[in-house]
Amino acid sequence: MEPDLQRDLTPRADVLHLIHSLDHLKITFLGAAKQWQLLDADTGDVPAEPSYTELLQHAVDAQDLSRDVVRLAADFARSPHSTNCAGHAVLAHLATAATMSSHAAPHFAETAETALSLSRAAGPITRRYRGNSMVIDHATARAYLRRTSESLGEAAKELHAHLDLHRFLPAPAQQAVPAPPSPPPNARHR
Repeated sequence: MEPDLQRDLTPRADVLHLIHSLDHLKITFLGAAKQWQLLDADTGDVPAEPSYTELLQHAVDAQDLSRDVVRLAADFARSPHSTNCAGHAVLAHLATAATMSSHAAPHFAETAETALSLSRAAGPITRRYRGNSMVIDHATARAYLRRTSESLGEAAKELHAHLDLHRFLPAPAQQAVPAPPSPPPNARHR
């Protein structure tokens, strides 16, 4: 077997752990994108009095989620596994996920700020303009969450493909650790 292929294998346990982390984050981001709604579920309209507190909480939660993705990307980038072929591909997807996730929180914060200004709107045209702006910002933030989820899923796919290599290549040979020297026969009876 080619020594380079053997060297490029990331240990199976590390791959499985990272896949688990990626799957968890992917589901969390997708769930947030679906759950964090602005428009009224029954009518599809902007609520007459959107909750600033609730919308600001979307920004806080998105910031926390983004921190988790950025930390995962940074940890993986520092690992020796990021330097092999599969690692480069995973790192590229993690970089995209980190970027996408970091864009969501400011759009949610902008949504909340606009919601707060709706009550001070001078007239119906200004109110409608701000309402539309709020809908666009919120939808954009949710799209960033979905795109983050997709990138995390792509990173997991790369790792699943890497796991397939494990089936076809034997595990790296373990270095035999020499047994400690036996004491001389006469030393045991002293």
